[in-house]
Amino acid sequence: MTEVFAITPAPARALYFLGGVCAFLALVMVLLVWITYSSRHSRVEIGGERLRLAGDLWGRSIPLAALDLGGARALDLLRAPEHRPVSRRLGTGLPGYAAGWFRLANGEKALVYLTDWRRVAYVPTTEGYSLLLSVDDPQALLRALARRAEGSGG
Repeated sequence: MTEVFAITPAPARALYFLGGVCAFLALVMVLLVWITYSSRHSRVEIGGERLRLAGDLWGRSIPLAALDLGGARALDLLRAPEHRPVSRRLGTGLPGYAAGWFRLANGEKALVYLTDWRRVAYVPTTEGYSLLLSVDDPQALLRALARRAEGSGG
């Protein structure tokens, strides 16, 4: 004859802990899906008196008056190694996609949205950082910024 004795059930806090871990993992998955989506859908918008970086965690709105357009230029980062991001401070770094705050080889702090290192708009700001933005036509972006600056009397 076999005698059976039940193990005393674990306290509810064990279930709460596992529930918390599952919730955390679900949030991480949502964040990863959003980053993946953002890597294909981030954009630069120029409207009013602002340049807006939209599409992910690192987006922000920057007053056009804070841009140093005299130092802005189109770059091919393969030929301008001094402007290459060398260390991520706070951002996303995936193969073919870098977004967020980086330190450049020349020591500058930069907010980057890079998907194509050959077509990059480099725009310094008066706020202690520069922008590195992969856009299809960097010269067109720089011309649009210059037009806006002229139109606002800057």
